[in-house]
Amino acid sequence: MSRISAHPLPALALVAFAGAFVAIACAPSEDNRKEKDGFVQLFDGEDITGWVQRGGKAVYTVEDEAIVGRTVLDTPNSFLCPDKEYDNFLLEFEVKVDPALNSGVQIRSHSTPEYRDGRVHGYQVEIDPTPRGYSGRIYDEARRGQFLDDGEDNEAALMAFEAGEWNAYKIEAVGDRIRTWVNGVAVADLVDGVDRSGFIGLQVHSAKEAGLEVRWRNIWLKELPQVPDAQYPNTLSDAERADGWRLLWDGRTSWGWRGARSEEFPEKGWQMADGELTVLESGGGESEAGGDIVTVDPWSSFELKLDFRITPGANSGIKYFVDPELNKGEGSAIGLEFQILDDAEHPDARMGRDGNRTLASLYDLIAAPEDKPVNPVGEWNEARIVARGSHVEHWLNGEKVVEFERGSPDFRELVAGSKYKIWKGFGELTEGHILLQDHGNRVSFRNIKIREIDPS
Repeated sequence: MSRISAHPLPALALVAFAGAFVAIACAPSEDNRKEKDGFVQLFDGEDITGWVQRGGKAVYTVEDEAIVGRTVLDTPNSFLCPDKEYDNFLLEFEVKVDPALNSGVQIRSHSTPEYRDGRVHGYQVEIDPTPRGYSGRIYDEARRGQFLDDGEDNEAALMAFEAGEWNAYKIEAVGDRIRTWVNGVAVADLVDGVDRSGFIGLQVHSAKEAGLEVRWRNIWLKELPQVPDAQYPNTLSDAERADGWRLLWDGRTSWGWRGARSEEFPEKGWQMADGELTVLESGGGESEAGGDIVTVDPWSSFELKLDFRITPGANSGIKYFVDPELNKGEGSAIGLEFQILDDAEHPDARMGRDGNRTLASLYDLIAAPEDKPVNPVGEWNEARIVARGSHVEHWLNGEKVVEFERGSPDFRELVAGSKYKIWKGFGELTEGHILLQDHGNRVSFRNIKIREIDPS
């Protein structure tokens, strides 16, 4: 019988081994470190009791300390959601997805009966195992229906996701800014003022094959403190949100707008870039290039404010109480107009009567004063329109410049002496669309905000 003799470890080796054992035993776990840093577990690795499923009927289970979502045929996108809403936070998780399945995680999202029968909508951080490289990008699910970030220009981000492996995500949402990382690679850095709070949801995308899986584990969230009021264009401050303001233009897409003579946004003549909505130069013709654009929704009693910037000799306008069906011929749609004009260079300033076609006037009806506060051409000016029932005010850079009562004898007398006398009941609609005019000159808009107000 052979014998294997045991040789004792040298004393130094014993000390080193013992020290290493103690260090390992005493080292804080990753869970403990996260808890110390203010994170909480959204999923404990064992139980999804208290989570809420929205949308479709995909199957969610817990296996091997992971949430597993499996596709089911003939059902829409499904979302498993914690029962709490979050505003400012840092979310971290790991995810592994079948190569044939697209997925995502909703943040600051919503589901309400009045919006498409409760359909989940809002920001979605993409989980995409395909070579397209969409992972970590921010898509507006079931609302604007497009990517909101500029991730297609980030070559490192396109390669960050590892198909068939566990991938580490980090999502930071603070104020109007959302940033994402995949496996430590920065992907999206988005400023968007539409939503500042909402629920989180783990998506199982609708699929043509049943049983495809996506798995999530190590889901941790740290709530972050409030931030100062909005400092970015096309966002809302906390005070504005509390006062009922909403963005009428989101700063990057055509959501909420269409052509005045079309159900779609114009394919030419308008540009959305760098947080500015710009009607392009086309020679000065009225509604001859891209054409006017109008809000999808009509408005009745409201307060509207926006910034505009003109180029030398430019002409445009903000119209309200517009009926896009009223004028089927050439020219612009019909409605009351806050005139936008380079008074010094455009000939329209010397037409009409008593200056009633100059900047901030009620076009062709009531002139704004000559000493109105105007910033130079090429700089931003703020227009504000208050329509409270029949009472209307024009404001320019914080100063009221026009005031009138729609439907009053004085108003009707003005209309009778204007170019609008051919339109019966001009300016007296109970509600109408808001319009930005294409008059063939380059004019830019931003910070377009609106709120409903009491008509009385």
